[in-house]
Amino acid sequence: MKPVVVLIGRPNVGKSTLFNRLTRSRAALVADEPGLTRDRQYGDGRVGDRPYLVVDTGGVTTGLGPAGRADVFTAVLTAQTRQALAEADAVVLLVDGREGLTPLDRQIADDLRRMGKPMAVAVNKTEGVDPATAVAEFHALGLGEPTAISSARGDGVQLLMERVLAPLPVVIPEEAPAGLPRIAVIGRPNAGKSTLVNALLGEERVVVSDQPGTTRDSIHVPLERGGKSYILIDTAGVRRRGRVASTLEKYSVIKTLQAIDEADVAILVLDVLAGVAEQDAALAGYVAKCGRGIIVAGNKWDAIDAAQRRMVKHELQRKLPFLEYAPIHYISALHGSGVGALFGSVDAVHAATNKTIATSKLNQVLRAAVAATPPPVVRGRRIRLKFAHQAGKRPPLILVHGTQVGRVPESYRRYLAGVFRKAFGLVGTPVRVEFRQGKNPYAPGAGRRAAQAQ
Repeated sequence: MKPVVVLIGRPNVGKSTLFNRLTRSRAALVADEPGLTRDRQYGDGRVGDRPYLVVDTGGVTTGLGPAGRADVFTAVLTAQTRQALAEADAVVLLVDGREGLTPLDRQIADDLRRMGKPMAVAVNKTEGVDPATAVAEFHALGLGEPTAISSARGDGVQLLMERVLAPLPVVIPEEAPAGLPRIAVIGRPNAGKSTLVNALLGEERVVVSDQPGTTRDSIHVPLERGGKSYILIDTAGVRRRGRVASTLEKYSVIKTLQAIDEADVAILVLDVLAGVAEQDAALAGYVAKCGRGIIVAGNKWDAIDAAQRRMVKHELQRKLPFLEYAPIHYISALHGSGVGALFGSVDAVHAATNKTIATSKLNQVLRAAVAATPPPVVRGRRIRLKFAHQAGKRPPLILVHGTQVGRVPESYRRYLAGVFRKAFGLVGTPVRVEFRQGKNPYAPGAGRRAAQAQ
């Protein structure tokens, strides 16, 4: 499982800028659960070959009361920030090198020290300053060797993350039994995920073993249905409803992201009464980015009339157009209607994500696609696509070789992905198409020529 790194600090010290640099993107998932005082943003980062999840928390404001007295340290950190810290494997305290060490920095450091998590101090905005001089006063925080960085320019950021990840164990993902589809049920709070999990398990469930995963209560639950075996990744720990005490405990974006990383197929549960929200689209986008198969389950279908059902279908097409390849099921998790059909789609999507495509058939489809819609002429030069072969699975990755391929527009890439998906029945999975400039390695004599060149 990817380690979780949480960014914390006062407002305007550069946390969001550092977050954007670590994730190499301005896109992020946001925890927008009602009742939480600030949003948290989530993204993927990587140092060398080590991936991690990074969390950007809201700025910690002053803990001083109206009389100027310091409140208890627990009042300094908001409930949502504490939730992020509870799920963290490591914490980065970001401070402002220009402003210097402040009393609030000391309060936050004291509060963090009590949590016993691996800590690192990042002294931001140190452009043009000798690193040793920039970090000198921050040794007083007692959280180890501070690192001078510039989140805006990227100076020192790689060194910082190497130090953060160094004490953490390198985790090898736990493999499910060969060939068994791993299913993650994801969605916003109150969409019916827990109800659907119970319906999927059913009264006739066969649980071989309950294997606790991480400290975040991710559990792999083997089950059987229709003579077939599956692994259900339940991020709620298969707990009884009465034991889930608070809203914060009911919902964790980190648990969802880690479940998606481990899964082969994600079932995105949508509450048709509440409609499709931005968070639903963000979760769906993360599934596609990870290359996982996806099924959409419109829950509480029995609670709306025919006119509302038409509106829901239209909304799905409008707000989730990039999931046109995903099977859609309209279900009632509470009453069990439509739930059984989900397993048929799980089988189809799992098979599609792991499908092996013959090179000869792939090239037949490529030639037909190019003949039907040739690539555009760019700056007077025609793009020529010569041959294709499969280079990966989960999701299917197809490499297309040719000339001028660096000028292939994104619209044509999507066109080819759609053609390949339809031709080979790749339902419910993204299809990645990449282009390579060069000669055909499968041409007669190509191997002998390459050996002679060496």
